[in-house]
Amino acid sequence: MSLPSPDETLLGLLAAHASHGYDLLEAFRQPSELGRVWSMGSSQVYAVLKRLERDGLIVGEQTPGEVYAPRTEYTLTEAGHHRLRTWLDEPYPSPSVRRVRVEFLSRLYIAQRLNYDPAPIIDRQRAACARDLERLARDIPTSPVEGLALALHREQLTAVMEWLDLCQTTFQTNPHP
Repeated sequence: MSLPSPDETLLGLLAAHASHGYDLLEAFRQPSELGRVWSMGSSQVYAVLKRLERDGLIVGEQTPGEVYAPRTEYTLTEAGHHRLRTWLDEPYPSPSVRRVRVEFLSRLYIAQRLNYDPAPIIDRQRAACARDLERLARDIPTSPVEGLALALHREQLTAVMEWLDLCQTTFQTNPHP
């Protein structure tokens, strides 16, 4: 399974407002933003920006700096907006605990920034985890280690399901935390 990609998260940040690479990097450094979700350095952020621009999802425009050297300010293209909407509306998100921890939380963060209803995102994630939990319940281990691995996976998904209830409650009581 591949690691979650920061591409759509960066697209979401840019959809909220045009930004320079340094401003985007700050969102990944601040614990109150994405700092507890992603660990990204400047080289990674700039590599992703370069790829997104190459793929036609963003455009960069040089802006003069009064104190700093000229910077590139990035905005989304129509293709970038489409990819972002597709990501936010992903019908079958991964039930992987790693992806829930990074990708799902990123979706919630971006949804909040864009005033996008998080309820369907939470519901789709819950459904994906429930399907995987049902699948795991049918698996019959053939060795002690496999049995322990299955038990751990089931326990993790059960904990995620309970945590998704907390997500729903959090956004119902405070839609803009």
